[in-house]
Amino acid sequence: MRRAEDALLAQLKARLLEISDLAGTSAILSWDQSTYMPADGAVARGRQSALVSRLMHERRTDPALGRLIEQLTPYGEGLPPDSDDAALIRVTARDFAKAIRVPTGFVERLSAHSSAAYDAWTRARQNDDFASMRPLLEKTLDLSCEYAEFFAPYQHVIDPLIDDMDEGMTCASVRALLTELRAELLPLVRAICDRPAADDGCLRGDFADGAQLEFSLRVATAFGYDLARGRLDRTPHPFCTRLSGNDVRITTRVYPDDVTQALFSTLHEAGHGLYEQGVGPALDGTPLGSGTSAGVHESQSRLWENVVGRSLGLWRHYYPQLRAAFPERLSNVPLETFHRAINKVERSLIRTEADEVTYNLHIILRFDLEIELLERRLAVKDLPEAWRARYQSDLGISPPDDRDGCLQDVHWFSGCVGGAFHSYTIGNVLSAQFYAAALRAHPQIPGEIEAGRFGMLKGWLETNLYRHGRKFKADEIVRRATGEPMTIRPYMDYLGRKYGELYGLPQPHSLAAQ
Repeated sequence: MRRAEDALLAQLKARLLEISDLAGTSAILSWDQSTYMPADGAVARGRQSALVSRLMHERRTDPALGRLIEQLTPYGEGLPPDSDDAALIRVTARDFAKAIRVPTGFVERLSAHSSAAYDAWTRARQNDDFASMRPLLEKTLDLSCEYAEFFAPYQHVIDPLIDDMDEGMTCASVRALLTELRAELLPLVRAICDRPAADDGCLRGDFADGAQLEFSLRVATAFGYDLARGRLDRTPHPFCTRLSGNDVRITTRVYPDDVTQALFSTLHEAGHGLYEQGVGPALDGTPLGSGTSAGVHESQSRLWENVVGRSLGLWRHYYPQLRAAFPERLSNVPLETFHRAINKVERSLIRTEADEVTYNLHIILRFDLEIELLERRLAVKDLPEAWRARYQSDLGISPPDDRDGCLQDVHWFSGCVGGAFHSYTIGNVLSAQFYAAALRAHPQIPGEIEAGRFGMLKGWLETNLYRHGRKFKADEIVRRATGEPMTIRPYMDYLGRKYGELYGLPQPHSLAAQ
């Protein structure tokens, strides 16, 4: 009997490998469009991307795949739930059940539209031209609502979009998390912003592009990002993409007058890359061969970018090297001044440049706006004004234009409206929770980081998180790695401790009384 099941598993894996290869093909088309594709190639690229999306969806919904899953399900239920084969059958069945609810024609239309909208956005943001994006965003909103309807009935129209990114989460659970977090963040933001601001002038000036890229990549590879299985390129909006287990690429952007942009964008994307490169090789070519959820994935980018990348310990090791790379700008800047500068807290306009303390307020704002859009309580034409009003009420500042307002993020202009932004907050929360668990296992990690050694932290993450890929749902892998469900407590403790020291604040428990 086992021989028959082995044969069925082999057939299943052959079909899944073909789907994985098509996904890699789609990813390289998208990567090329964001990096090296000539401007006039956009029309053909949209057509090509739509074709690959259609072929991939046809294979994902092939009745023969469904029959294989049906035949293998009893076998999978009899295996230890932690086994690779049991997880493969379980996850493939879930993916198939979702995929067959979405017509192939819709997938093709969405892919073609997303490609065209992204191409238009790259110019519209640069030219502060929301008017040109309005009809495209209106169509994106229509497509997003149409997609949700394939999964009706639901409690909220955004629920299917959230579930795609973070399985098991809903509008209600995301709102609960954001509400709890906002209540604790606002007193901390007020307390810090009432103190004298950190001077970040040392971060501005003339910093050569090449030297920035070289230094950023030096730190990323020290973290463990493997250039034999990856590469770094430039793009307007940094991202990480997985073409296969041995081809995980990251991108960054470089501002010649700001040394932090390339550095922290690179470390952020390297965190994603470390996760993808760390998935067990046996899972490659299957649905298990990538990160388990968007939120858990973001925990790794935020852990390496912020918890490690903005720590004083890391810069005790790397600041002399950064000074040597830019002696004219940094030779007279003390380490403590630089460290305070890269951790400056301020009410700001740009999400990707926001500090750790205010960052989630940007996410809460976006989540609320996309809820209003999806519920049709906010028209796309009114989005710029609504954006300005929310920034004024939530952060006390308002963008002078749409370029730094509602056009700043690529997400609504390269996919659906809804389901993406909340994952960044989940990632922030989990970054501290995973790091705290790693410290309990290896209290010497901070000393290792100060010495420029990251293998102990990376090894813990590989053992407890990376190697499992999608074998376990996010809530299960969080419990396995940390011993408890997702909680904001380690994150708020981390922020209170770090920024309490930097800004001379009272103990975190007394902030809410201020």
